[in-house]
Amino acid sequence: MRKVNEIFYSLQGEGYHAGTPAVFVRFSGCNLRCPFCDTDHSQGRPMSDSEIIAEVCRYPAEWVILTGGEPALAIDPQFIRELKERSGKKVAIETNGTLTVPEEIDWVTVSPKTGISGSEAPVHVGRADEIKVVYVGQDLEPYFRLPCRDAGTLMYLQPCYVADPEARSLNQQLAVERVLADPRWTLSVQIHRFLEIK
Repeated sequence: MRKVNEIFYSLQGEGYHAGTPAVFVRFSGCNLRCPFCDTDHSQGRPMSDSEIIAEVCRYPAEWVILTGGEPALAIDPQFIRELKERSGKKVAIETNGTLTVPEEIDWVTVSPKTGISGSEAPVHVGRADEIKVVYVGQDLEPYFRLPCRDAGTLMYLQPCYVADPEARSLNQQLAVERVLADPRWTLSVQIHRFLEIK
Protein backbone atom coordinates (compact mmCIF):
# COMPACT_ATOMS: atom_id res chain seq x y z
CA MET A 1 0.00 0.00 0.00
CA ARG A 2 1.17 3.50 -0.86
CA LYS A 3 -0.19 6.70 0.70
CA VAL A 4 -1.67 8.77 -2.11
CA ASN A 5 -2.76 12.37 -1.58
CA GLU A 6 -4.62 12.54 -4.89
CA ILE A 7 -4.70 11.35 -8.49
CA PHE A 8 -5.94 13.81 -11.08
CA TYR A 9 -5.83 14.62 -14.79
CA SER A 10 -4.64 18.05 -15.90
CA LEU A 11 -1.96 19.90 -17.85
CA GLN A 12 1.65 19.92 -16.74
CA GLY A 13 2.10 23.46 -15.51
CA GLU A 14 5.88 23.82 -15.42
CA GLY A 15 9.14 23.07 -17.14
CA TYR A 16 9.82 21.31 -20.43
CA HIS A 17 6.45 19.55 -20.65
CA ALA A 18 4.37 22.63 -19.74
CA GLY A 19 0.97 22.44 -21.39
CA THR A 20 1.13 18.66 -21.93
CA PRO A 21 -1.83 16.60 -20.66
CA ALA A 22 -0.78 14.27 -17.84
CA VAL A 23 -2.11 12.10 -15.04
CA PHE A 24 -0.67 13.27 -11.72
CA VAL A 25 -0.14 10.84 -8.86
CA ARG A 26 0.58 12.97 -5.79
CA PHE A 27 2.01 10.97 -2.91
CA SER A 28 1.84 12.12 0.70
CA GLY A 29 5.01 12.40 2.73
CA CYS A 30 8.30 14.20 2.33
CA ASN A 31 11.74 14.27 3.90
CA LEU A 32 11.84 18.10 3.72
CA ARG A 33 9.54 20.85 4.98
CA CYS A 34 9.53 23.64 2.41
CA PRO A 35 7.44 26.70 3.35
CA PHE A 36 5.86 26.93 -0.14
CA CYS A 37 4.86 23.25 -0.45
CA ASP A 38 1.40 22.77 -1.99
CA THR A 39 0.76 19.28 -0.56
CA ASP A 40 -1.18 18.64 2.66
CA HIS A 41 0.73 15.63 3.99
CA SER A 42 -1.91 14.92 6.61
CA GLN A 43 -4.26 14.01 3.76
CA GLY A 44 -4.14 10.84 1.72
CA ARG A 45 -5.30 7.28 1.67
CA PRO A 46 -3.54 3.95 1.33
CA MET A 47 -3.90 2.55 -2.19
CA SER A 48 -2.68 -0.70 -3.67
CA ASP A 49 -0.57 -0.68 -6.82
CA SER A 50 -3.53 -2.12 -8.74
CA GLU A 51 -5.82 0.67 -7.50
CA ILE A 52 -3.31 3.36 -8.46
CA ILE A 53 -2.76 1.90 -11.92
CA ALA A 54 -6.49 1.43 -12.53
CA GLU A 55 -7.08 5.11 -11.72
CA VAL A 56 -4.18 6.20 -13.97
CA CYS A 57 -5.61 4.12 -16.84
CA ARG A 58 -8.91 6.06 -16.73
CA TYR A 59 -7.25 9.01 -18.50
CA PRO A 60 -5.96 9.29 -22.09
CA ALA A 61 -2.67 11.12 -21.41
CA GLU A 62 0.65 9.77 -22.67
CA TRP A 63 2.41 10.78 -19.43
CA VAL A 64 1.90 9.99 -15.75
CA ILE A 65 3.75 12.30 -13.35
CA LEU A 66 4.73 11.12 -9.88
CA THR A 67 4.86 14.04 -7.50
CA GLY A 68 4.36 14.86 -3.86
CA GLY A 69 5.74 15.58 -1.30
CA GLU A 70 8.69 13.45 -2.24
CA PRO A 71 7.53 10.60 -4.50
CA ALA A 72 10.86 8.77 -4.29
CA LEU A 73 9.86 7.80 -0.72
CA ALA A 74 6.82 5.93 -2.05
CA ILE A 75 8.02 4.08 -5.15
CA ASP A 76 10.30 1.25 -6.23
CA PRO A 77 11.45 -0.24 -9.57
CA GLN A 78 8.80 -2.98 -9.54
CA PHE A 79 5.99 -0.42 -9.20
CA ILE A 80 7.39 1.67 -12.06
CA ARG A 81 7.71 -1.37 -14.35
CA GLU A 82 4.17 -2.48 -13.57
CA LEU A 83 2.79 1.05 -14.01
CA LYS A 84 4.41 1.38 -17.44
CA GLU A 85 3.44 -2.12 -18.60
CA ARG A 86 -0.19 -1.97 -17.51
CA SER A 87 -0.92 1.67 -18.41
CA GLY A 88 1.18 2.00 -21.56
CA LYS A 89 2.21 5.46 -20.37
CA LYS A 90 5.58 7.15 -19.95
CA VAL A 91 6.51 7.93 -16.35
CA ALA A 92 7.98 11.21 -15.10
CA ILE A 93 8.95 12.13 -11.56
CA GLU A 94 9.24 15.49 -9.82
CA THR A 95 11.74 15.00 -7.01
CA ASN A 96 13.77 17.13 -4.63
CA GLY A 97 16.72 14.94 -5.64
CA THR A 98 17.73 13.83 -2.16
CA LEU A 99 16.96 10.16 -2.92
CA THR A 100 17.75 7.86 -5.81
CA VAL A 101 14.95 7.10 -8.25
CA PRO A 102 14.36 3.94 -10.31
CA GLU A 103 16.18 3.85 -13.65
CA GLU A 104 12.92 2.84 -15.34
CA ILE A 105 11.57 6.39 -15.04
CA ASP A 106 11.47 8.14 -18.42
CA TRP A 107 11.83 11.78 -17.31
CA VAL A 108 13.42 13.09 -14.12
CA THR A 109 12.73 16.63 -12.95
CA VAL A 110 14.92 17.61 -10.01
CA SER A 111 13.83 20.60 -7.96
CA PRO A 112 16.60 20.97 -5.36
CA LYS A 113 15.65 22.68 -2.12
CA THR A 114 19.11 23.38 -0.71
CA GLY A 115 19.23 26.85 0.79
CA ILE A 116 15.47 27.51 0.71
CA SER A 117 13.93 24.81 2.90
CA GLY A 118 15.59 25.78 6.16
CA SER A 119 18.11 22.95 5.99
CA GLU A 120 20.76 21.65 3.65
CA ALA A 121 19.35 19.01 1.32
CA PRO A 122 22.13 17.39 -0.72
CA VAL A 123 21.24 15.97 -4.13
CA HIS A 124 21.76 12.21 -4.51
CA VAL A 125 19.61 11.44 -7.54
CA GLY A 126 21.66 9.97 -10.38
CA ARG A 127 20.32 11.92 -13.33
CA ALA A 128 18.21 14.94 -14.21
CA ASP A 129 16.55 15.62 -17.53
CA GLU A 130 15.67 19.03 -16.15
CA ILE A 131 16.58 20.98 -13.05
CA LYS A 132 13.87 23.36 -11.88
CA VAL A 133 14.87 25.91 -9.27
CA VAL A 134 12.40 27.99 -7.29
CA TYR A 135 14.11 31.37 -7.21
CA VAL A 136 14.19 33.37 -4.00
CA GLY A 137 17.40 35.30 -4.67
CA GLN A 138 19.81 32.50 -3.76
CA ASP A 139 23.21 31.89 -5.37
CA LEU A 140 22.53 29.90 -8.55
CA GLU A 141 26.04 28.70 -9.43
CA PRO A 142 25.88 25.58 -7.21
CA TYR A 143 23.00 24.23 -9.36
CA PHE A 144 25.37 23.97 -12.33
CA ARG A 145 27.67 21.73 -10.25
CA LEU A 146 25.03 19.21 -9.15
CA PRO A 147 26.16 15.62 -9.76
CA CYS A 148 22.91 14.79 -11.61
CA ARG A 149 23.51 17.51 -14.22
CA ASP A 150 25.16 16.88 -17.57
CA ALA A 151 25.44 18.80 -20.84
CA GLY A 152 21.91 17.82 -21.86
CA THR A 153 20.15 18.80 -18.63
CA LEU A 154 17.68 21.64 -19.11
CA MET A 155 17.88 24.43 -16.53
CA TYR A 156 14.65 26.19 -15.46
CA LEU A 157 14.28 29.10 -13.07
CA GLN A 158 10.85 29.59 -11.55
CA PRO A 159 9.53 32.54 -9.52
CA CYS A 160 8.48 31.55 -6.01
CA TYR A 161 4.68 31.66 -5.92
CA VAL A 162 3.19 33.44 -2.90
CA ALA A 163 -0.40 34.47 -2.18
CA ASP A 164 0.33 38.18 -1.80
CA PRO A 165 -0.01 39.77 -5.29
CA GLU A 166 2.61 42.45 -4.67
CA ALA A 167 5.20 39.98 -3.39
CA ARG A 168 4.34 37.57 -6.21
CA SER A 169 4.91 40.31 -8.81
CA LEU A 170 8.27 41.15 -7.24
CA ASN A 171 9.30 37.46 -7.31
CA GLN A 172 8.35 37.26 -10.99
CA GLN A 173 10.31 40.39 -11.81
CA LEU A 174 13.41 39.13 -9.99
CA ALA A 175 13.28 35.77 -11.82
CA VAL A 176 12.86 37.45 -15.22
CA GLU A 177 15.80 39.77 -14.52
CA ARG A 178 17.96 36.86 -13.43
CA VAL A 179 17.19 34.82 -16.56
CA LEU A 180 17.91 37.82 -18.79
CA ALA A 181 21.23 38.32 -16.98
CA ASP A 182 22.18 34.62 -17.29
CA PRO A 183 20.77 32.93 -20.41
CA ARG A 184 21.91 29.49 -19.23
CA TRP A 185 18.48 29.52 -17.55
CA THR A 186 15.02 29.31 -19.10
CA LEU A 187 12.11 30.92 -17.27
CA SER A 188 9.45 28.48 -16.08
CA VAL A 189 6.14 29.91 -14.95
CA GLN A 190 3.38 27.93 -13.27
CA ILE A 191 0.84 28.19 -16.08
CA HIS A 192 -1.69 26.16 -14.12
CA ARG A 193 -1.90 29.02 -11.60
CA PHE A 194 -2.58 31.57 -14.36
CA LEU A 195 -5.18 29.27 -15.93
CA GLU A 196 -6.64 28.51 -12.49
CA ILE A 197 -6.56 24.76 -13.05
CA LYS A 198 -5.19 22.03 -10.85
